[in-house]
Amino acid sequence: MNVRGHDVNPALVVIDVQNGFVSKGGSYDLLGMETAHYRAVVPKVAELIKLCREADVPIFYTQAVRERSGIDLLTKSHRILPKAREERIRKRPICVRGTWDADIVDEVRPAAADHVVVKRRDSAFQDTEIGVWLKSLGVNALVFCGIDTSICVETSLRDGFNNGYDVILVSDATASGNRKHFESTLEIVKEYYGIVMDLAEFAGCALQRPVQKA
Repeated sequence: MNVRGHDVNPALVVIDVQNGFVSKGGSYDLLGMETAHYRAVVPKVAELIKLCREADVPIFYTQAVRERSGIDLLTKSHRILPKAREERIRKRPICVRGTWDADIVDEVRPAAADHVVVKRRDSAFQDTEIGVWLKSLGVNALVFCGIDTSICVETSLRDGFNNGYDVILVSDATASGNRKHFESTLEIVKEYYGIVMDLAEFAGCALQRPVQKA
């Protein structure tokens, strides 16, 4: 794939598009959090996934999972947490392993050939297999989409960059619960980490065919 004059071998990373964060009746919804912004981008995420499948771009989904025992909760390892985050953890277990809450939403369900990365923290790279899997495929660039732009998407993107990958953020296939935070992430990525483009521009890169030499 050629991206703004550079040849890359990309993979798509779909961050945490799970019922607990996105769906009506999921944990965030039941906690009274605004989830409409998340649901609104699901069709774009689905379109991006379809495009990558057609272009033979490998797809990695992250799935934030918590154990029923609570052994992996942030409150077990941190003494100082933002009040809002600590209150959510104490009120309701989110995305517990094996529950509908933890499932990736039906509209973007992984196919048999896709890869699911189970993660316990914000980053897709924190104590997961993704680094080994990406290297085995010769991937050198990561295309990010999903939820939440300024939390798990940005954290994963930064770690991807610091692990030596070129990074692309698809702006209309990601969402934050806070518009100010969303815009801040886009500016940070543009300034320090990589490329921000919308789905239409990415489609132009993915679908272009190499020029045949005479």
